[in-house]
Amino acid sequence: MSRPSLTTYNRRQRQNSLILKWWNVVLHIVVLLLLMMFKNHIDKRRVKRIFSNIDRYPILHEIVYESDTVSISQIRMSQMFFKNRNMDIDEQVAMFLHILAHNVKNRVIISRFHRSGETISRHFSRVCNAVIRLHTRLLKRPEPVPNNSTDQRWKWFKNCLGALDGTYIKCLVPAEEKPRYRTRKNDIATNVLGVCSQDMQFIYVLPGWEGSAADVRVLQDALLRPHGLKVPRPGYYLVDAGYTNGEGFLAPYRGQRYHLNEWRHGHQPTTANEFFNMKHSSARNVIERCYGILKGRWGILKDNSYYPIEMKNKIIMTCCLLHNFIRQEMEVDPFDNECHRDEGTGDVGPEDVDNITSVGTSNEWTIFRDNLAESMFASRGAAN
Repeated sequence: MSRPSLTTYNRRQRQNSLILKWWNVVLHIVVLLLLMMFKNHIDKRRVKRIFSNIDRYPILHEIVYESDTVSISQIRMSQMFFKNRNMDIDEQVAMFLHILAHNVKNRVIISRFHRSGETISRHFSRVCNAVIRLHTRLLKRPEPVPNNSTDQRWKWFKNCLGALDGTYIKCLVPAEEKPRYRTRKNDIATNVLGVCSQDMQFIYVLPGWEGSAADVRVLQDALLRPHGLKVPRPGYYLVDAGYTNGEGFLAPYRGQRYHLNEWRHGHQPTTANEFFNMKHSSARNVIERCYGILKGRWGILKDNSYYPIEMKNKIIMTCCLLHNFIRQEMEVDPFDNECHRDEGTGDVGPEDVDNITSVGTSNEWTIFRDNLAESMFASRGAAN
């Protein structure tokens, strides 16, 4: 067999050298990866050991149990809700409420409560789902205004169940869906329908509609859902001029003075329509105040949060339910004052009652509003 030429021999030597260099690089990469994995494992064990050695009770005591003033500032509830409760549940709820109240990222809670990010996310979802499961107990049952009511705002509106309106809440959506969620003010938001009682508790909440959707369309969807908004006859809700004046939904007269600030400069109504609008605005104002208190209490609703739209809808519902819980259990709501107002944009009920299922104008409802306005204006004249 002939010996290979010098050229062939040199070429083979270069190939072998390149192969050795390649394997050397691969070996170095593998070693570096193993070292990084080992270091990461050691760091996790060190962090876990540090967190496990921290006594979290002083942290929880500072936020929840030190005083009502601090508790309301940090988690929006007084300390009485945490008396004689399981320590672990207390901590989960406190973390959850702190995030809702201040709209903070996980890394802030990691530093504050000394828990891992994965633990915080898991507990946040768990508490959120637990609150939503209580919706049948926390949502207010509608109660019509009785005939003998003496309430200065509501006595004019017999059988009225409350007020409703939509509001925009900023949200995080994929880029391809932003045009549908873009509002007239160019914000990316979801259009939320809220229905509240005379004492500013939510009766029904429907989050999730795109910001570009009209309020009437959202209301129509709420009426058609199997467990949607129920409006039993002869009850009705007060609505603003953005809705049609039809059965179940009493709107103000258009083209007349309406908003409360228009009556605060000494102007007095001179016609039945103006008097009706003034009283209508005074009563329907509860939904604007309700939204104002809700957003003032929960910072996560005032600006874009870090959660996808599906989770944001759950958060909105949870905040409304907690709003009801606070107003039911606390003698004085610290966020209830006239300064909280929102410009704006459930109840399951029995199935065998005669419910309203559509939104639209009707001659009967126009006559009802005219007769109501005339009787209100006549009563006002008799009182004077």
